[in-house]
Amino acid sequence: MKIKNIEVFEISVPLVTPFKTALRTVEKINDIVVKITTDTGEIGYGEAAPTAVITGETKESIKSAIINYIKPSIIGLDIAELEVIMKKLQNSILKNTSAKAAVDMAIYDLYAKKYEAPLYKILGGYRNEITTDITISVNDVSEMVNDSIKAVKDGFNILKIKVGKESEKDIDRITEIRKAIGEDVKLRIDANQGWTSKQAVKIISRLEDKNINIDLVEQPVKYWDLEGMKYVTQNTYTRILADESVFSPLDALKIIQEKAADLINIKLMKTGGIYNALKICDIAEMHGIECMIGCMLESKISVSAAANLGAARKIITLVDLDGPALCMSDPIIGGPIFKGSSIKMVDRNGIGFDNMIEI
Repeated sequence: MKIKNIEVFEISVPLVTPFKTALRTVEKINDIVVKITTDTGEIGYGEAAPTAVITGETKESIKSAIINYIKPSIIGLDIAELEVIMKKLQNSILKNTSAKAAVDMAIYDLYAKKYEAPLYKILGGYRNEITTDITISVNDVSEMVNDSIKAVKDGFNILKIKVGKESEKDIDRITEIRKAIGEDVKLRIDANQGWTSKQAVKIISRLEDKNINIDLVEQPVKYWDLEGMKYVTQNTYTRILADESVFSPLDALKIIQEKAADLINIKLMKTGGIYNALKICDIAEMHGIECMIGCMLESKISVSAAANLGAARKIITLVDLDGPALCMSDPIIGGPIFKGSSIKMVDRNGIGFDNMIEI
């Protein structure tokens, strides 16, 4: 089974409501889909999310990286030679992690198909079902409260609250949401780099004093400020999750060694795909650090690849794969079954798609 062709095309899916964070506002998913065809007729699918404020990539740069750099480096290679393919893919161009991720997951899709097994079983097979949280975008307090109540009614018992725009108002947002949804729902807070280290400690400490019971706080400070994140981690009781600070296995190792965070968030768009994500899992497991599997604003194609990884590895104990739940419609046929907060793997080879995805 050799790589015969690599094609790229676009997918566009409107969101139910605008997705708002401290970094950006998005109204629809506009991603790049990769289709790899082999000489035996098998097809593998992947997806790249152009998130310029995080990875520095645009749709145009992703297409160029795949067609002009990645494709020439791996065309003609045998899918069975996974390590060879991944080394060439990763070395074909510097950074461009989302472009690499799209090709990487399509290769893993084909690799599992070659050996006639679901991808989550190839990667470890720890479980066949995982539970995701859902994101509540940053808005006025009343709107966030209403969105939180609706999410709970829709069956989600873990909410990820976007904050980081107005430090004082963030306390009101979280406090009012907790009052509205009660104590049985987990609250995760994502500041998206929006606070300074001192602001973060002040806000988290006040929430702790109020007994708001926060499960974790994600990326409270700028991605480059490891000293600041370490300060927050050491001066609060709430678990701190590193997200934008972690792209590579080396990033994860540095954060763990410096005790800059309690948890690591793995996103395929940052790691360059499953290959490096597995390395982060191994590093984290060696040090007893739990991981979250997360996503950018992505459709079911790439979120399904991430879900397979999340189901495969025991060290991944937290799941933030709500991309499909935020979409107005699901144009993707096949893959894991997304139903409310539940993501269930399917007993189909690869990621779980047929050889034809209708968009």
